[in-house]
Amino acid sequence: MRLRDTPTVEVTRRLSCGPERAWELVTDIELPTRTDGELQRVEWLDSPSGVAVGARFRGYNANEQMGEWHTESEIVEVEDGRRWVWRVGPVDAPIASWGFEVDSDRDGTVVRQWAKMHPGQSPLAAFIAQHPDKEGAIIAHRLSVWEKGMTANLAALDELADRPA
Repeated sequence: MRLRDTPTVEVTRRLSCGPERAWELVTDIELPTRTDGELQRVEWLDSPSGVAVGARFRGYNANEQMGEWHTESEIVEVEDGRRWVWRVGPVDAPIASWGFEVDSDRDGTVVRQWAKMHPGQSPLAAFIAQHPDKEGAIIAHRLSVWEKGMTANLAALDELADRPA
């Protein structure tokens, strides 16, 4: 597994709510701050317009291995009610892309959260450059951290899905 191959991780969960409620929940950028993941807090950088192409936000993160850091993200794609994607880092050298997707089915709603690594300049890329012989293991570990966080996010969605808006 190589960073230049843009490795991806995805988590899927079926919710009992309708797609409108699921969309409302996945477009709350503070959702991951309610779980036990890396994202500690998040703030809109522009006027709080919500999920719209071009809207930007900053995330403040922390974990034991990497300490504390922040990232700036821009929403790059919105298919209202169905999908939204944000890019982390600069447009010419992103470090990651993340997204949520909502699909209705007869038993409820299927929600997916996914993330893709990009080879832009980041602490992860720098660490890999220092330890090129361990690139696969480093990436696998990082993807497992992301997967754990996404699993927690979707579990939180499941809990919130049946509560009134």
